[in-house]
Amino acid sequence: MAGFREIIGHEQIITNMKQAIRFDKVSHAYILSGEERMGKRMLADAFAMTLLCEKGGVEPCMECHSCKQFLSGNHPDVVYVSHEKPNSIGVEEIRQQVNDDIRIRPYSSPYKVYIMEEAELMTESAQNALLKTIEEPPSYAVLCLLTANEKRLLSTILSRCVKFSLRPLPDEKIREFLAVHYGVEGEAADLYVGFARGNLGKAMHLVESEDFRQLYDEVLHVLRHQQEMNLSELLDAIRKMTEDKLNLDDILDFMQIWYRDILMFKVTKDANLLIFKEETATIREVVATSSYEGVEKILEALDRARARIRANVNQELAMELLLLVIKENSK
Repeated sequence: MAGFREIIGHEQIITNMKQAIRFDKVSHAYILSGEERMGKRMLADAFAMTLLCEKGGVEPCMECHSCKQFLSGNHPDVVYVSHEKPNSIGVEEIRQQVNDDIRIRPYSSPYKVYIMEEAELMTESAQNALLKTIEEPPSYAVLCLLTANEKRLLSTILSRCVKFSLRPLPDEKIREFLAVHYGVEGEAADLYVGFARGNLGKAMHLVESEDFRQLYDEVLHVLRHQQEMNLSELLDAIRKMTEDKLNLDDILDFMQIWYRDILMFKVTKDANLLIFKEETATIREVVATSSYEGVEKILEALDRARARIRANVNQELAMELLLLVIKENSK
């Protein structure tokens, strides 16, 4: 947990947050939207800690009683909204943790901050319950809704909040961070940076993940041999990966980067632009028998599969439809 100065990237959001604090223009409700691991929680924590800091600056001092309480995870004026069901935030949870609690004035600070991760999981009735509080909040209340999918929030919620959209970081910033903090450089760094696609938290997760090498080997095996495998064998291979606790979103990322490499090489014939540089020979063979239209159909199917899985469509069905498109457009 850290202040704004420790956050890499997101400069415009940080500037806006600091200006709101400096000029006493803090809103009652914010939405921070961006991919998982992109830094939404770090920004919300830094904002909350600064609002509650006894020094009253635009950076938390890290030394006052309030900052020490925050850093210990025991600040009485910060509420992290939790939920019991893994894929749903219900109306009772909003009523108990926000609507009822918000009536109690701050214990020791000028603000009382509510931070809700995965806000898109709120049911419609939960959102409508929260809307009443957002429309008529007490002067001391600040709500931070963190979401990876703001489209699942009601338009009435969206219209009443200040929205901050987290943008991907430049590849060079991530490459520099990996070199300094992990000693990862060269082709290994290229691979992590390619997978991260501007998401520093994801790059860090991949570097630290014991599963990444297994993911690399198993998905690459399927991609190399998918022309020789029938649909049932491909589905069995994907099923085994998920049973081995490999993340399906990471599997889809891997496949997407592979086919982007194929499209890139088909257009440029430049192996230096590939993320899978070690697989240049295989990519060259695939490119020789692939059409632009076929590769683009596969990339579109990957986007559809990801959207279906996030919409809670049956995972196996979503993967079967994807693999059908891959088989139909590969020779």
